[in-house]
Amino acid sequence: MDQLQMDLLTILQEDCRLPLEKLAVMTGKSLETVAETISNMEKDGVILRYSPVINWDKTARERVEAMIEVRVTPQRDQGFDAVAERIYRFDEVKTVYLMSGAYDLLLLVEARTLKELAYFVSTKLSTLETVTGTATHFVLKRYKSDGVVFEDKNKDKRLVVQA
Repeated sequence: MDQLQMDLLTILQEDCRLPLEKLAVMTGKSLETVAETISNMEKDGVILRYSPVINWDKTARERVEAMIEVRVTPQRDQGFDAVAERIYRFDEVKTVYLMSGAYDLLLLVEARTLKELAYFVSTKLSTLETVTGTATHFVLKRYKSDGVVFEDKNKDKRLVVQA
């Protein structure tokens, strides 16, 4: 991976809505070079999607999020990959990480209600033959996600004075 690709990834991760013209200025490259580099990274699967960081607490959307620690028995000749693939195919599962430590996989899951999330854990996840244990932790509040602080305590709280 060359320096231009790394620079573009860093910039796009911070703000993926920047126009190509601004990206070209920021990197000191031509518009065509930047467009081609981004297109190639999309084709190669380096850039998978452009998405905003949303503070769902400021919307009317009801949902329950949880992080689930999962202990599994790895599959012969496939290790953890086959188990992870089976789990990440569930609609409720948003993220899957292979972890070191006391558990094997960490899942970020969401459902519309607590009942739906409990149903997922008890009937879909825990019943998989390779799953040997789970521990569910419910998300109560997000303070920071993907490097974005949700409530900035350092905002200027002075009153605006108008003449």
